[in-house]
Amino acid sequence: MKLEIARGVFFVGALGVASLCAAAWSEPVSTVVQGDNGLGYCPVPAGVRVAQNELRPDKDLLLFMYGLSQSLATRG
Repeated sequence: MKLEIARGVFFVGALGVASLCAAAWSEPVSTVVQGDNGLGYCPVPAGVRVAQNELRPDKDLLLFMYGLSQSLATRG
């Protein structure tokens, strides 16, 4: 097979794949995600129990996060 013919077949195939990808591309429209439902907060499903007490972060949380970041650092 000549190089020109092979190049042409490859080009037509690549163009066909790109056309199929473009046809199948679907971006979400603005009706899929709504930012505000009028309540001002995210609604909780009916079957989920809501905790009454607030979770408070531990005072050593910053120290814990620092320790995690140091253990992940590369040593060289």
